[in-house]
Amino acid sequence: MSGVSGPTTAERRYPPASEPGANETRWYRRRALLVTAGVVAVVGAAVISDLPTSTSPANDAKGENAVIGEINADVAPCLFSIREALTLYADETSGTLSSAHRAQIPGLLRDDQTACSYTNDSIFQLSDIDVSGSPAGKQVSQALNTVTVWATSDALGAVEAVQTLTSHPGDRKARARLRNDERLLTEDRAKATAEIDAAGHDLGARLATLDVSTESLPGLPR
Repeated sequence: MSGVSGPTTAERRYPPASEPGANETRWYRRRALLVTAGVVAVVGAAVISDLPTSTSPANDAKGENAVIGEINADVAPCLFSIREALTLYADETSGTLSSAHRAQIPGLLRDDQTACSYTNDSIFQLSDIDVSGSPAGKQVSQALNTVTVWATSDALGAVEAVQTLTSHPGDRKARARLRNDERLLTEDRAKATAEIDAAGHDLGARLATLDVSTESLPGLPR
């Protein structure tokens, strides 16, 4: 039988056998490795960004003063409220208030209580203030913590003691608490001021003053 036949089996060319693992996804295309590499890159960038950077004392002082300004702005409503609460207490105990004015005291004291608690946005913002990691910044950070205690513990406690005393003037426990809170207000103010002074000493500069003064507050029992 005639005709042109195809190549014999011996003559056919077959593709070379693939090497083991040749059809597997190349290492740099594997999802797990890509994710791992991405995480490593992000962590590495975070570590680099957290490394301390050098700054001049003048720039550091400028930054710390800005932080102190934020602290003063955030604590201002509480400072106003503790002054108001103690003024109301002094006015009520003096016996000079009219019945109409006395009727307003409970509502005003509730507002004062809120102003020194974490339910107030200004007080909550104290925890969101960004402070530098320089030696001076660490001192200012300590002062920030102290001011937070000054507001949310000392001042708030004093307001709550006044609330009790306006309803129960003879409550000895509330009166003792008010005396104790008076002492803590003074001590924590001095502590925060010393921490700011220490930051200024590190920088060789005089930093801004923390405005948490209660030196002339009326109504505190002696």
